[in-house]
Amino acid sequence: MTRLIRSVEAADEAAFRALWADYLSFYRVDLAPEVTDATWARLLEPASPLTGRLVLTEGRVRGFALHHTHLSTWNLRPDVYLEDLYLEPSARGLGLGRALIEDLIALGRAAGWGRLYWHTDEGNRTARALYDRFTRADGHVRYRLTL
Repeated sequence: MTRLIRSVEAADEAAFRALWADYLSFYRVDLAPEVTDATWARLLEPASPLTGRLVLTEGRVRGFALHHTHLSTWNLRPDVYLEDLYLEPSARGLGLGRALIEDLIALGRAAGWGRLYWHTDEGNRTARALYDRFTRADGHVRYRLTL
């Protein structure tokens, strides 16, 4: 299996949107189309802190890792938040999720990031099994207030 990880490109829009729709369906989330449109536009904007990496096998987009950098009050170097990681169901178990995280680790080391962090649904055992191979959950509880 030939695997490639690279940044999102304009030509990836249809493949990304199909994966994004599956991702939202997995989490039972409905987003307004303008939110998806804005996310896509941000991914292509060079000055945006939101960046997307894609994993391809045999030339086909199979998954994504969306992340952004931000300043930290706990570190001199920027933190990187892996906000969304998704693989199409047929691509799971092939090591592609691990490869996407390893790609971000390598990018982070090269760019001088201080930390990479993420969260997942408590009941997502498949994702947690992968994430636990990198590091253990830190025990923090997330609070979200809609404004």
